[in-house]
Amino acid sequence: MFPFIRFFKDILMARRLPPLENFNDTHVSHHICWPWDLDMFAEMNNGRVLTISDLGRFALAQRGGLIALLFKKKWALAMAGATVRYRKRITIFQKFTTHSRAVCWDDRFIYLEHAMFFPDGTCANHILYRAAVLENRKAIDPARVAEGLGRDPVSPPFPDWIKAWVDADAQRPWPPMQDPAQDS
Repeated sequence: MFPFIRFFKDILMARRLPPLENFNDTHVSHHICWPWDLDMFAEMNNGRVLTISDLGRFALAQRGGLIALLFKKKWALAMAGATVRYRKRITIFQKFTTHSRAVCWDDRFIYLEHAMFFPDGTCANHILYRAAVLENRKAIDPARVAEGLGRDPVSPPFPDWIKAWVDADAQRPWPPMQDPAQDS
């Protein structure tokens, strides 16, 4: 189930924080791993990691002015891909922060990263997302979004590791898992 209480808490807290000044400023949110976040191995469920990152993304969008723009333009936000690197277990009642920021964009997608950190600075996981802003159910050029936010429509430079992920993902077959024997 979606954590609506956490969602509203994070959005309300984000509304009280100053707006983000730059496209790639980082939003930090604070969390605790609750019993309902756990899987059968007593660690935070991998799906919950993605959901809590969603909360960070919404708060980031709130502070960056994107939520207001989405409502004004009747646009929607959709996730179009992700890659996750898990490194440390998050267990019951552990405190952690989620750091969320937009990095760059191409002509179709905005690339965002999220990472969860323990109070000692150890990183538990890191996620790279590809998101699209939709108008009439079709992805629009993120430069339009940047302009709508009063920002430079030219993307910041692509880090090499994000470019490599985009290139590698373009090599994946679609539709996936096709059996060549069934095609004949």
